[in-house]
Amino acid sequence: MQKMCSSMSDRCAADIGENNMNAIFERHSYRGKYLPDAVPRADLKRIMEAGLAAPSGCNKQNTALIAVDNPQTLSRIKAIMSPTFCDSAPAMICVLTLHKIAYQDGNGVDRCYAVQDYAAAIENMLLETVHLGYQSCWIEGHVTDADRQGDRIAELLGVQEPYQLICVLPVGKAAEEVKTVRKRQFSERAWFNAFGAAEPSAE
Repeated sequence: MQKMCSSMSDRCAADIGENNMNAIFERHSYRGKYLPDAVPRADLKRIMEAGLAAPSGCNKQNTALIAVDNPQTLSRIKAIMSPTFCDSAPAMICVLTLHKIAYQDGNGVDRCYAVQDYAAAIENMLLETVHLGYQSCWIEGHVTDADRQGDRIAELLGVQEPYQLICVLPVGKAAEEVKTVRKRQFSERAWFNAFGAAEPSAE
């Protein structure tokens, strides 16, 4: 019986690992139209839970999230945002960050890992989004550019300082073909034991 349970656990772990890898390889930045189907709150919560489970430097947990599924609020956010490739998204997740000092190094320099923290949270959410059958796109540049769209969205959502709205993730079912992007070959960017080292041929 113990061997049977162990075997089942191994198979479950293998299935979970395979599902994780599938989500990783299937994830792409989707800039097409979305179907109008509402995203269930349970799915939005699961995506956000994946984000909040991400690692954070010194466990400061600098990242916070706001899911938006109210049609009127979505319309007001979309009126602020440019470019408009998320105009048809039925839901969004807004990513907030805190510039919280993790520690001081030996030279007395403050170390903050807020960027790494929210980046890890976003990646987790993008993977769970794909796993649940939705598409998304990491929209940060246009949110934090000189026109400060993020500040205007934050004001609309009642975000309080010192939180900063740093990114918007549209969430929804793809209405168009999800185009894949070619990645460079493994051997061009990953090696064993030394930079640029050729992998020895199997004998």
